[in-house]
Amino acid sequence: MALFEAKNVTKQYGNQLALDNVSISVPEQCIYGLLGPNGAGKTTLIRIINQITGPDSGELFLNGKKLMPEDVQVIGYLPEERGLYKKMKVGEQALYFAQLKGLSKAEAMKRLKYWFKKLDIIDWWGKKVEELSKGMQQKVQFVITVLHEPKLLIFDEPFTGFDHLNTKIVKNEILSLRERGATIIFSTHNMESVEELCDNITLIDKAKTILEGSVDEIRSKWAANEYDLVFDGDVNIEGNGHYIILNQQKESNKSIIRLKTTSDINTNDILQGLMKSGSLISFNPALPSMNEIFIRVVETQN
Repeated sequence: MALFEAKNVTKQYGNQLALDNVSISVPEQCIYGLLGPNGAGKTTLIRIINQITGPDSGELFLNGKKLMPEDVQVIGYLPEERGLYKKMKVGEQALYFAQLKGLSKAEAMKRLKYWFKKLDIIDWWGKKVEELSKGMQQKVQFVITVLHEPKLLIFDEPFTGFDHLNTKIVKNEILSLRERGATIIFSTHNMESVEELCDNITLIDKAKTILEGSVDEIRSKWAANEYDLVFDGDVNIEGNGHYIILNQQKESNKSIIRLKTTSDINTNDILQGLMKSGSLISFNPALPSMNEIFIRVVETQN
């Protein structure tokens, strides 16, 4: 069941078409990647979902009902650009935003203490935002975003300003939020994060949807007739009229080979020939990375 849906959303700014009949359907309790080059229309769609601006046409639904102004209370939004008051103290500011989202002061304090201790930022409580690094500010804003336990979370480039360790910490928290029932829209340029986190994706380019579906299904569909083989021991394979060898390497007394088929021959027939070369341990499709797919799809559109 979809927790959130956007149907045939179009938005134009002057002569610039930002979204052209874009639809997405975000299943409940999943991490949904919203991908695309700069200027593709991702931020416009996010702003429409948050009701910062409205669509020229199209409809939006939350839990099967039309999205209403009061639904912002059950949405958590972490923008790419930080939106904290620089002169205000961290704890005071976090408490203020929590109460804006409908939490009582006592409940807000309880939850803030939990999150500040969990992310090891309790010592920042009395500091002004301007005293914090970009990564520290992003941690505070992450807490403010998730504090009221919204049904729908929207993260726009959530790892901006983080080092490797803090990126890993926040990734684990995002996965944990999904496990506890949250539905997450995740906008990023980092394709490695997409593979680690996302269940489904939509790729937008030049205001249009050009690719959508589950990450696993998309990677399988875009497999380019390439296969990874692992042989026991030292084995050398030469190409023939049915396949070419892309790479061969030795690792831990194993031979690891990638080949690409160049004819319509059945893979079972290829395997029969390959097994004569040595002890074959595995033969699997070489699935392309999301970054490779991203590049291929965008290039085909240009």
